[in-house]
This record gives sequence, C-alpha cells and structure tokens, in this order.
Amino acid sequence: MENLTSDNWREIVNKKLHFPPELILAIQEGNMAWVDSLLSLGDGIIRQLDESEDRLWREALNLSIRLGSEDIMTSLLLGVKFDFRQIHEALLVAVDTNQPRFVKHLLDRLDLEKGNKMDVRSFSMAIFDHSIDDSQFAPGVTPLTLACQKDLYEIVMMLTQRGHDIPLPHAISCTCLECNNGRQYDLLKFSLSRINTYRGIASRAYLSITSEDAMLSAFHLSKELRKLSKKEPEFKPQYLALEELCQEFAVELLGMCRNQSEVSTILNSAEGDSEDEELDEQTFEEGIPNLARLRLAVNYNQKQFVTHPICQQVLSSIWCGSLSGWRGSRTTWKLLVSLGIFLTMPILCLIYWIAPKSKLGKLLKVPVIKFLLHSASYMWFLIALLTESILMEIYRTDFASRNQNILHNSLHMVWVAGFFWFECKEVWIEGLKSYFLDLWNILDMMVLSMYLASFTLRVLIMLKGYFYCLDSSTQELCHYFTNTVREDWRQEDPQLIAETLFAVTSMLSFTRLAYILPAHESLGTLQISMGRMIDDMMRFMFILMIIGTAFLCGINNIYVPYVISPHLGRLNETFNFLFWTMFGMANQGYVDMPDYALAEFVGRIFYGIFTLLIVIVLLNMLIAMISNSFQRIEDDADVEWKFARSKLYLSYFREGLTMPVPFNIIPSPKAFFYILRGIFQKICCCCQKKAPEYPPITSVSSNALNSGGGQGEGRVPYRLQVTKALVHRYIEAARREFEESTRKDVGNRITELNKVVGRLHTEMKDFQQKLKWQNKGEPDQANILGKYIMGAKNNFRDFDKNDAMGCENRGLHFHTHLKEEKSKADEDVQEEEEPESPVEIHPGEKSTLETAQTADE
Repeated sequence: MENLTSDNWREIVNKKLHFPPELILAIQEGNMAWVDSLLSLGDGIIRQLDESEDRLWREALNLSIRLGSEDIMTSLLLGVKFDFRQIHEALLVAVDTNQPRFVKHLLDRLDLEKGNKMDVRSFSMAIFDHSIDDSQFAPGVTPLTLACQKDLYEIVMMLTQRGHDIPLPHAISCTCLECNNGRQYDLLKFSLSRINTYRGIASRAYLSITSEDAMLSAFHLSKELRKLSKKEPEFKPQYLALEELCQEFAVELLGMCRNQSEVSTILNSAEGDSEDEELDEQTFEEGIPNLARLRLAVNYNQKQFVTHPICQQVLSSIWCGSLSGWRGSRTTWKLLVSLGIFLTMPILCLIYWIAPKSKLGKLLKVPVIKFLLHSASYMWFLIALLTESILMEIYRTDFASRNQNILHNSLHMVWVAGFFWFECKEVWIEGLKSYFLDLWNILDMMVLSMYLASFTLRVLIMLKGYFYCLDSSTQELCHYFTNTVREDWRQEDPQLIAETLFAVTSMLSFTRLAYILPAHESLGTLQISMGRMIDDMMRFMFILMIIGTAFLCGINNIYVPYVISPHLGRLNETFNFLFWTMFGMANQGYVDMPDYALAEFVGRIFYGIFTLLIVIVLLNMLIAMISNSFQRIEDDADVEWKFARSKLYLSYFREGLTMPVPFNIIPSPKAFFYILRGIFQKICCCCQKKAPEYPPITSVSSNALNSGGGQGEGRVPYRLQVTKALVHRYIEAARREFEESTRKDVGNRITELNKVVGRLHTEMKDFQQKLKWQNKGEPDQANILGKYIMGAKNNFRDFDKNDAMGCENRGLHFHTHLKEEKSKADEDVQEEEEPESPVEIHPGEKSTLETAQTADE
C-alpha cells in the first residue's frame, strides 16, 4: 500500500469490482475467511460496483442478512460501495426477518450517507428504481411501512427515533407535480405505493407509537379509509380491511381499561379534535357525563367500539340512573309502569312544571323515565289523529264541503306546535350539523313542514272566503270559496292539497313510531332489517324504472295508430296496464287486435318479454336482495341492535327536553330561572368549572408520564396519561402474546423433532437386530449401515439454508451433530445391544421440523 503511486491508486479506485461467483457459496457456508479473500479486504479500499451485476450484489448482501451472518454483512459493507437503494432493500430484508441488530447496523451505515445529501428517510424515489422490480417487496414499501405491517414494535420505535416517518398520501384527485409524475411513470406502482402506505399507517404499531391519542387517530383513519373505499372501488376490499383493522385496534385499546376512572376519561375526552370539541359543548342532564368520545364514535359509525361491553355497561348504567332495579325487573312489571306513566302523564307533567327539583321531578329526569314519558306523549298524539279520522268519517258531509269547521280537524296541531318547539331546541342543543346527521330528524322536519302547510292552506281558504265576501266586486270568488260543491272545485284547490298533505303526514306519523323500536332487542332487529330492505328497494327501483320505461314507450307506440284498443295507445292507460301486470291483476286480452296480425304479434311478443323480465326475473331478484339483507342483519344482529340502541340512549341523555309534547310549549319557572342565570353569568363571568382531580396511573412510571413533575404547567393532562397507559399496556400485551406464540411454536417443533429422531434411532436398532441374523461378513454390514447413515445425512443436507435464518454459524453445529450421530450409530453396530438413552437436541435445531419430517420419510 505504501509503494502505490497516485496513478496506481486512481486505477484501483476507478476499477469496478466484478462479482465473484464463489461469493454466494462462501456466504452459505459461513466461511468468513473465504469471503474476505474474495472481496480483497486487505488493501482497505471500498470498491465500486458494476451496474450490470447490481442484482447479484444485492442478493449476496440480502443472503448474509437472512442467514444471520452479521460479520459477513459487515465485510460486504466495508469492502463494497453500496448506494442507498441497495441498503434500502437490505434494510427491508432485515426488517422482514425481524433482526433489530442488523437494522441498527444498516441505519448507522445510512447515517454515513447523509453527507452525500441522499434521501435516507422516506425512500420516496424507490418507486422509480427499475432494479427492485424483481424484488420480493412491493413498490413503495419502506422499512418503517414493512415494520408497521408486521407489528414489530421494537424496530418501529428504532426507526421513528432515527427520523423515519410515513407521510400521509395525497388525495386521490391531487394534481401536484409529485402525483402526476408518479401516475405517468407507472400507474400500477403509484397505486400499490398508496395501498402499502395506508397499510403501514393503519397498523397497530404505527398508531401506538407515533400518535399522541391513538384511539382518536384510529377513528379518523377509519373514516378516511371508508371514504377511500368509495372513491377507489378497485381497491375497495383492501381499504375496508384496513378500516376494520382500525376499528379493532380502538376496541382493543378500550379493553385495556382497568377501572371506571379510566373508562370515564376515555369516553368523555374531547380535546385535540374540533368535532370532538363541538360534541363536548353539548350538555347533558345534571350528573350525566357528556360522553363526547362515544358520540364521536357513533358519528363515525364505529360499531365495534360502541357495542363493546364497556361502552354498553356505561350506557346502561346511565340509562337506568337511580332505578338500579329496572334492568333486572320482569317485562310484566315494565309494561305496568309504562301503562301507569301513559295514564298519568298530564299529572306528572304538572308536578314537574311546578317542582322540577323535587324527588319526583328528579325521577322524571332519569333517561328511561324520560323515554317512557315522551313515548306516552307520542301515543296520545296518534290517538288524536285516529280520533280526527273517525270524526271526519262521522261528519263526512261537512268535511266534503266548504262548511267544515277548522277546529274539528286541528286538534293535532297542539302536538305539532310542541313538536316544532322540541325540534328547535334540539337544533339549538346539538347544532345544525349534528342534527342533520340523524335521518329521523330529517323525517321529522318533513312531517312538520307538511303539517304546517296543510294547516296554513285551511286557514288560507277561510281568510279568502271572508275577505272576498266583504268586497262586492268579488262575489264570484266569494261563492267559490264558501258555497261551491266539491265537484266544481279546481284541481289546484288549496283544500284538496291540504287534505292530501294531511293524509300523507298521518301515514308518516305512524311510521315514526318505529323510532322507539330499538329499545327492544327483537323489534329493534326487525326495524334495522326493514331499513336495509327499503334501501335495497330504492336501488331496485332504478333498474325497474329503466326497463319499465323502455316497454312503456315500445308497447304504447305499437297501439297509438289503432283506436280500437281502449286500454292501450295512451301513455297513462299503458302505464296502468303494465303496472298492474307486475302484480298479475291485468287482463291479457287487452293486447289482442285480430284485424291487425302484425301489430298484434309484435305487441304480444313485447308483452311476453315484459312479463318474463319483470314478473319472473326482476321481482325474484328483489326477493333475493331483501333476503340477503335480512340474513346479513341476522348474522350480526347483536352488534346492529346494540349500535341502534346506543343512538337511542344518547338522544335521551341531553340536558333539557324533559317536558313532553305538548306541555313543553308552556313556559316554566325553571326556564325563566335559567335565562336569568345565563345573563348573570355572562355579565359577571363567574362560576368557572373546576378541573376534576383524578387518581394517578399505576401501570406506567411517573417519569414517563410526567417529566415536568409537580402540579405545574409541565404536568401531563390526565387524558394523555390514560391514553399512554392504555398504549403501554397494549404493547406489553402484544409482546407477551408474540413471545408465548413463539414459545409454543418452538416447543411444538422440539417435540416433533424429538419424536422423529427417536423413531430414527429405533429404526437403526431394528436394522441392527436384522443384521445379526444374517450370515454376512462384517465389512458388508458396515457398508450397508454406512449407506443408510449417508442417506439420512443427505436428507438433512442444507437444512440450515432454509430454516435457520437469523442464527449465527448454525450450519457448523448441525454438521458436527450429524457426525456425532453417525459415530454413535457405528458404535451401536459393533456392540451387541445397549439401552436407549434420552435424545439431546442442540439449541440450533429448534426450527428444523420440516427437515426432520423429510428425514423420517
């Protein structure tokens, strides 16, 4: 080295190192000296690689990592100039084989490359590397992504501490330069890179280690993945699987709670999220927690989280309140209590109006009693509607003319006014956005709007008749709005429209009764199934409309020129004919025209095809769709019912809205008191809420949670303490589970290997006994036994190359063990008989089950 001139040195450095063919064999055998000689490490020069042999050098480096040869990997890194893409793939292999020591070594090597201004953290340029096309890893997979997918917590923590991160992919419609280049270069690689990135982000390890609030991050990611499954239907199964993984992670975190204080903190947490804070502003009844996190889970459709036993226990305890015996009481007793509340509702409302803070008034605030009170009020409303319908039938003559009294059919408007005020207060309490998230609220607004429109039109008719009769120039209009019979009314008459709206709203009002069905398990499941069936019918109606319109135009155009057919040839008549054909209630003779054979033939063909498609194909398809929806609900009936019941429970936890309709329209003394108190608080800015004191978390050390110490500003909020404690418990539980599964797997392999080796030893004993009874020479016996042992040795050959990944120098131990077995077998042949001794298994043979089974065969 000292005698080298500058020209010779430049020649050595610029000369590329060709891949030696014997290098793979040397790595497989673990011959360190052979590897050093092939790489010429004695001169201390790091040589460049030939681009044409890039894949061979990568395979050599990856093989040394798979075999667990850290010394050989170090020699390769010292003697060969690997760039960051090659080290990137080697790092993926180290992560894939779960070898933290190798990962640390490669990360240290990458830190040396920072001086060359290489991207060693995100590896975002790997998607443009053609040399990884034949690699076992998908495009866009980074070491952190792979470690997260395999839930390797130690490696994930190591990578995140080194600055590695998983950037959130851009929106699918993003048109930035990076996204456009990725799509134009290789669309498949770009799409797979997005999927693999989301797989890493949605992993338990990444959410646990990188998120301050892992549960909240799981909620948001679950919602985003559900949206992506609709925007990218080609990857819908993958996104839905990741979305389910996020839900399961949130449920598992909730299951790590150990006491009621932690459960309350998690479910009532409302910090760190804008939507969560909006829910926190919604107040519940006195003594009832706000459950902001639980309501957020309901809004995000986190069914597994909401239906978890912990959440259901909290909801059930709040639902019954001080009536602890309600949950265990019999159905007969519950029905009697409900009947008593139904009959005494006006008296109970009067007592609450006078003394809301009394014992009975506080009892009426219990959510279950409030639910029964509101249900009783709605039942009285339906009874009022039925009464008005009976009165309309009794006084048919008056209701069919202009002489009807508006008071006779306006009793329901008392409840309608109460419902309108109830909905206004609900919007004020929940907020407009949260209010319209519930489809029942949208139905309520529609029904109330039609009730008000119907009543307004009736009042309009009376006012028009009164004012037109005051003016002598409008006597004709006065006569129309006061004395004309129904046959002379115009089609757009306000009274006809009002009657139609009243009929529709009456039907929808009875349908609204299904809102309370989730309170019962069987009825709630049927109500959910009915909703899914209606959704199927809406999608089916679109196909039916297309086919029906096609045959409507075709059949109508055939019979238009022929006036002899009274039921066909006009759109409305043809529509009625085809509509009732679907139900088998139409006369097939309407398509006959004996005088026009061609038109009759084509009309019958069209009618037959229509009957075949609609009656046989489409209707049976609708039945199959409905049956499928019902079966899906039944398969997951418990989760669906508990989720629907939870939404019902939460709607009765809100503050106020205790007084049922129509008594809520009467101003109460409590309302005036609250108004004055609110004004006083606004002026004086007093009555600040005191932060509750919580017990310390014992599962995590105080140094890890509260580095600031004391009660100062550096103290970690209790919510974050609970969250970190849950994550810590979860990680420890995952590690214990992994170690237990590994221990069981190793134990099973050792047991099986012990059995195989024992059978092999027994067979050798039997073979020895057979040889004693044969009259052959001793050299022949040794020859036969030698062939038998060589055959067994061949079956064990190269087992460490396939099964002993990650263990050092295991091949030498195993060959040594085989030689010992062979020498023992030779001794058994020479001796007459020896007692069987227990089989000792080398520690390096713990993962040789498959090889041992091959040897047994």
